[in-house]
Amino acid sequence: MIDASSPLFFVLAFYRFVCIENPPRFIADHKRFFKTRNLTSRIYISENGINGQMSGSKEDAEEYMKWMHANPLFEDLYFKIHTHHENVFPKKTIKYRKQLVALDEEVDLKESGDHLSPKEWKEMLESDADPLVLDVRNEYEWKVGRFQQAECPPCQTFRDFKEYAEQLKKRVDPKKKAVMMYCTGGIRCELYSSLLKKGGFEKIYQLDGGIINYGLKQGKEHWLGKVFVFDDRLTVPICDEPTEVIGKCHACDSPSESYYNCANMDCNHLFLCCPSCLEKHLGCCSQSCKEAPRVRPYHHQNPHKPFRKGHHYFKA
Repeated sequence: MIDASSPLFFVLAFYRFVCIENPPRFIADHKRFFKTRNLTSRIYISENGINGQMSGSKEDAEEYMKWMHANPLFEDLYFKIHTHHENVFPKKTIKYRKQLVALDEEVDLKESGDHLSPKEWKEMLESDADPLVLDVRNEYEWKVGRFQQAECPPCQTFRDFKEYAEQLKKRVDPKKKAVMMYCTGGIRCELYSSLLKKGGFEKIYQLDGGIINYGLKQGKEHWLGKVFVFDDRLTVPICDEPTEVIGKCHACDSPSESYYNCANMDCNHLFLCCPSCLEKHLGCCSQSCKEAPRVRPYHHQNPHKPFRKGHHYFKA
């Protein structure tokens, strides 16, 4: 809930696969636009398009959306918008990335799955179709929140899903089994649905705009817990309604939805932990990490401000 007396910031999520002929110039244009405005970001641009998350004052964020819509390549670009009381990224990151999503596999994006609006997604979940609902996020993401019916592969990175796709073909009939997939904002589904199509799956559906769009349009129905996001907030509610805590403490299995980086600088593993276990283990994810040579001094960490670089917390 945003305090009405606080400055209002917009948090934007967006992507588009489109041919960008001169990525360095587009990056430079972005940097010039951001330079004098109250905006922070993590934006990646390539010849294949843009994948963006950013935040800024309401006025500056609205200016950015207007600026992007003036570009013929992005005139109908859809921005998913949350509000917050401050910027959620530490700096203005705008850079080239050859793969907007790291899959390491050539896929035909024209062969992606059928997009389901949040309303259509909800209706299909409630139908008798008996689909496989597939979470294509990393394991640490779905541990804190997911759709009720979802199969959640224990993948640590998006690259791991190639092996999972091969195993899935051995368990279900790819020509008959309907697969409904979802991710945070939709971009990973564009690639993974194409990968499944390439592997012979025929009935592939993807949640248009991802979990964020579903929460904005349909609320929390069929959803459990919170949504993991890649910024200082780390977890956010899917909507304004309260939701149950489904995450569990890494150490004691008690309910927890607070993420921390392991205090062992050579680990830095992101894990869920309750306050008592965090203090007991001095901010570490394991006993071996607790005994490691390069451990940040323990203090009561704020779970919504992840650690940055080690030298901020450790001096040799």
